[in-house]
Amino acid sequence: MRYLTSIVIFLLFSLSAIAGEKEEVQATINGQFQAFLEDDVRRAFSFASPSIRSIFKTPENFGDMVQRGYPMVWRPARVTFLEHKENAQGRTQDVQIFDSAGKAHYLRYFVTETQNGWKISGVQLLDAAEFSV
Repeated sequence: MRYLTSIVIFLLFSLSAIAGEKEEVQATINGQFQAFLEDDVRRAFSFASPSIRSIFKTPENFGDMVQRGYPMVWRPARVTFLEHKENAQGRTQDVQIFDSAGKAHYLRYFVTETQNGWKISGVQLLDAAEFSV
């Protein structure tokens, strides 16, 4: 009985840690959305991983890329967090974003944990058909 109790406690603790990480990841992504909405590219850039920061070099370069390549991220009208998971490539968070015209976009955020918390290491546009009911 003690063995079973230990297993249950371990599982509950593990699930709690995963849920906490999920919330932290979502807070990171939300923080970047908010920064873009406020035209604060410096703060938005702070949510990027070191590898992304090294590619774009400056917050302005990063902001220009997002504004041109990901307008739905630059000005999201509504955001819904979907599946969050950990796999061999790391942790991912799928997101549904509605743009100002009401069109739904599906993106997969790749995140990495750093000494300064979770950082966004990539974004992939997904086919909407994958999310059809």
